[in-house]
Amino acid sequence: MQEPRFHAVIADDHAIVRAGLRIALETPGTVVSEGIAVVAEANDGLQAIAAVRRHRPSLLLLDVQMPLAGGLEVFVEARRWSPDTRVVILTGVSSVGKIGELVASGVDGLFSKSEDHDELIAKLPNILSGQRHIAGRFEEMLRDAPAPPLLSDRERQTLNLIVSGRSNREIGETLGISAKTVDRHRTNLMKKLDVHSVAQLIAYALREGLIDPSVEL
Repeated sequence: MQEPRFHAVIADDHAIVRAGLRIALETPGTVVSEGIAVVAEANDGLQAIAAVRRHRPSLLLLDVQMPLAGGLEVFVEARRWSPDTRVVILTGVSSVGKIGELVASGVDGLFSKSEDHDELIAKLPNILSGQRHIAGRFEEMLRDAPAPPLLSDRERQTLNLIVSGRSNREIGETLGISAKTVDRHRTNLMKKLDVHSVAQLIAYALREGLIDPSVEL
């Protein structure tokens, strides 16, 4: 029996999703003629990073909303430990802000969890050969949507801490800035996002995927 040419890691916090992806990848003749073998599964972001470090897989199929470490954090670590691994994001997120962030990050593939596996399976050979593919529905979404507001790194850090329920003083201590500076960041965030209360700010951030999904609420 021919040894599979490609090895994959599947990272998703739902066992049924991992099982379905494993079947789709390992069924003979459905992906690439040389075959794909799944060498590890992970149900949280830290397990995903560890699996990539250990196996240096050809392919990482990654859910963007993972416990302990979010998909983008896993992606950055995967690039650091295994630069040749092709990273394909699977997401149920439909906010323009988060999709734009994922595309800008440089992931090799981006597919919707709400669709069947047909497009993913059809495009995997191209992705494994070095091409990039963004699902058509996401390309249309980004083409038709207005440009999302750009947040500075400090504003994004502040937003994450606001969502986690920290006070201005606590945020300032965490970031090493004054409470007054935190209040200025909070005011700028509300202006940029066109909201008028902290509750609206948090709701907008969660809806549009502007925060780290691993943040503790």
